[in-house]
Amino acid sequence: MQNVAKVSEKQGYKILGLPVAAFAIIAAVIFAATSIGKLPKGMIGALALMMVLGAILNEIGNKTPIVNSFLGGGPIVIIFGSAALVTYNILPKAAVDNVTTFMKSGGFLNFYIAALITGSILGMSRKLLMKASVRYLPAIICGVLVSMGLVGAVGALIGYGAQKAIFYIGIPIMGGGMGAGAVPLAKIFGEAMSTDPAQMLSVMVPAVALGNAMAIVIGGLLARLGKLKPSLTGNGKLLVEDSGNDVVEEEEENKIDLKMMGTGLLMAVTFYTFGSIVNKFLPVIHTYAWMIITVAAVKMLGIIPRKYELAAKQWFTFVMTNLTGALLVGIGVAYTNLGQVVAAFNWQYIVLVAVVIIGAVIGAGFGGRLVGFYPIEAAITAGLCMANMGGTGDVAVLSASKRMELMPFAQISSRIGGAFMLILASTLLRLLL
Repeated sequence: MQNVAKVSEKQGYKILGLPVAAFAIIAAVIFAATSIGKLPKGMIGALALMMVLGAILNEIGNKTPIVNSFLGGGPIVIIFGSAALVTYNILPKAAVDNVTTFMKSGGFLNFYIAALITGSILGMSRKLLMKASVRYLPAIICGVLVSMGLVGAVGALIGYGAQKAIFYIGIPIMGGGMGAGAVPLAKIFGEAMSTDPAQMLSVMVPAVALGNAMAIVIGGLLARLGKLKPSLTGNGKLLVEDSGNDVVEEEEENKIDLKMMGTGLLMAVTFYTFGSIVNKFLPVIHTYAWMIITVAAVKMLGIIPRKYELAAKQWFTFVMTNLTGALLVGIGVAYTNLGQVVAAFNWQYIVLVAVVIIGAVIGAGFGGRLVGFYPIEAAITAGLCMANMGGTGDVAVLSASKRMELMPFAQISSRIGGAFMLILASTLLRLLL
C-alpha cells in the first residue's frame, strides 16, 4: 500500500493529503459522531470512520521500528489495531455493525478486489505479461509446488495436518498479500467449506504477516549468499545469457482523466459481473478466478484499446491509494478475531510458516535455473516476492536483498502470481472437498 502520508518541504507533513491540523479536525468530528451514536449509517459513516482510522493506524505502523521494517508496517497495524478496538469494546457496537455490513453485504470488499484485479492486469505491459508466461511463470510454479509439498509433508509429520497446513498457511502466504490474497482466499474457502470467512482469515492473517517478515530476512541472507557464491547470482540480473533484464515495464504518460476513471470503474464492475455469470454455469472455479482468467485473456489478446486499459489502471490506482487503509480497517473489524489469531500461534504454526518460505526459495531457485535464470535472483523474485505482502513486501524484500532493479519481476509475482494462487486454491478445493 502506498504511504498515505508525505513529507514535503513546501507543504509540510500531510495525512490523506491534508495538513495534520486539518486532518485532526476531521478525525475529531468522525470520532465524536461515533462516540455519541450519530455516525451516519451505510457507506457514508462506514467510509468516514474506516478512512480516518486507517490513516491513523497506518501512520503508527509506518513509524514504529521493527514493525515497519520486518512486519509489514502500516497494513499489519491497521488490521490488528482495528481488531483490537473491537475485541476490547473500544468501538461502539453500532459502528462495528455498520462497518461489518458495509464490508460484507454492502459489497465493499468485492468492489475493491474488482478494481485491483482489473486495473493491475490491464495496466501491465502486454509484452511483460507475454514474456512472463514463457519463462517466469514456470519458476513461480516450481516455487509454489515445492513450498506446498514441503508444508503439507511437514504438517503431516508434526501433527498439524497436511491439508490444513496447505490451505490455511501455505496458500495464503503465497497468495499475494492481504487485499489480493488472504481476504479473497478466505471468501473462496468459506464458500467451499460452508465456514465463516472470518474464522479462516484469523488463521491466515498472522501467517501472511509472519511470512512477510521471514521473506524480508531471508532476502538479506540470499544477498550474503550471493557474495559467498558468485556463481549463483547475476547481481541483480535475472537472465543468465542477457547483459541486462530485457523485461521492463514501459513508462507511459497516463494523465489523470476523471471521465476515463469512471470508465475504469465501469470496466472493473463489468469484469466482476462477467465472472459471476461464468461461475453460475461453471461453479468449479470461483468468481474471482474467472474474473482473473477473463481479464488476463483479454489483455494478452489485445482486445481492449490501450487508453481503456489505462482507464482501468487509473481507477485501480485511485482505489488503492485512497481506500486501501479503509479496506484494511474493514478486514480488522469484520474478519479478524484476535482470540482466534492468538490461538493459532504455536510452535507448529511458526515452523510451518518457515517451511513455506524455505520451500518457495528452493523451488523458485531450482526452477529458475532450469529456465535460464540465476538461482538467487529467481529465488528472490519468483519465490520471496510470491511469499511477501504484495507491493510493500516487494519493496522490503528487494531492498533487503539490494536488488531493487528486479521490481518488474517482483510485480509479476505480486500481480499474476497472486492471481494464479487464487485460481489454484479454487481448483484444489473443488477437487479435494
